[in-house]
Amino acid sequence: MSTRDAYIEKAKAQLDAWNADLDKLEAELRKNESDAKIQYDKRIKEVRKMMEETRQRLTKIKGAKEDSWEDIKSGMETGWRALKEGMAKAKADFKQGYKQGLEG
Repeated sequence: MSTRDAYIEKAKAQLDAWNADLDKLEAELRKNESDAKIQYDKRIKEVRKMMEETRQRLTKIKGAKEDSWEDIKSGMETGWRALKEGMAKAKADFKQGYKQGLEG
């Protein structure tokens, strides 16, 4: 397996894991009605959009020639960091704010 293929597989696996996490958050939101639901639903949609953009970048990397995929990878890394931060923030906000709202 080439370095590029390994990179793509690792990224896909992480995206799949984050997608599962977002599915869990959405399921929790569907169970409850509150003002916070709108806020968290918006956050989840933003993260899903970032995930889709990342998947598109992966497609470009997959289609790139072996000697040029590294150039595309730098843009991917920037988007990846933003996605990672967005996912972490969504999960943390949900755990702190939304669950407190449900208990209150």
